Amino acid sequence: MVAPDLPGDDESKTLADYADAVVEAVGGKQNLVVVGHSFGAFTAALVADRLPVDVLVLLAGMIPSPGESPDEWWANTGYRSAVAEQAGRDGGLTGNADPYVSFYHDVPRELAEAAMGKERAHPSRAAMAAPWLLEAWPHVPTRFLLCTEDRFFPPDFFRRLVPDRLGIVPDEIVGSHCVALSRPKEVADLLEGYMATAPSTRID
Repeated sequence: MVAPDLPGDDESKTLADYADAVVEAVGGKQNLVVVGHSFGAFTAALVADRLPVDVLVLLAGMIPSPGESPDEWWANTGYRSAVAEQAGRDGGLTGNADPYVSFYHDVPRELAEAAMGKERAHPSRAAMAAPWLLEAWPHVPTRFLLCTEDRFFPPDFFRRLVPDRLGIVPDEIVGSHCVALSRPKEVADLLEGYMATAPSTRID
């Protein structure tokens, strides 16, 4: 497993710089499953376009469209109205300003506090403003993992957006937006399953 350290503290760095950092960290490793969580989907797809990836997995990932900047993504996808609708149903849990309510509600408190303590100034302003670099989605088998208790990205929002933008039906896992912390084994099992069923070569 490789967990790349992105140059997120540098406000001049772009999505291309983030992808460069991942490619460098991966080196010559083979049999790759690239996982992009949340904003990381913007970078993960760029990486999958550059490396021989067996499967690309978006975990509650922001699915970009060609030429769309992350800044534009929120309005283009109808995110804010989806949050408002779900907040009306759950009494304001979705979109709550308290990160322990909106992001970490099923993560053990000590672990959530540790994660909060490691947060960095990411993404940069340059990465948010620049258009996504690809002209089309990379020709790589792609899976989407939706978190059914996500209070940042409402599940129904992704149930609509994933078929619209990727043409696939998302898989679902019980858990919050930070499900990799609250249910790491379940996430790992799903990733292993994706790898086991993925073609051995890219789709070209």
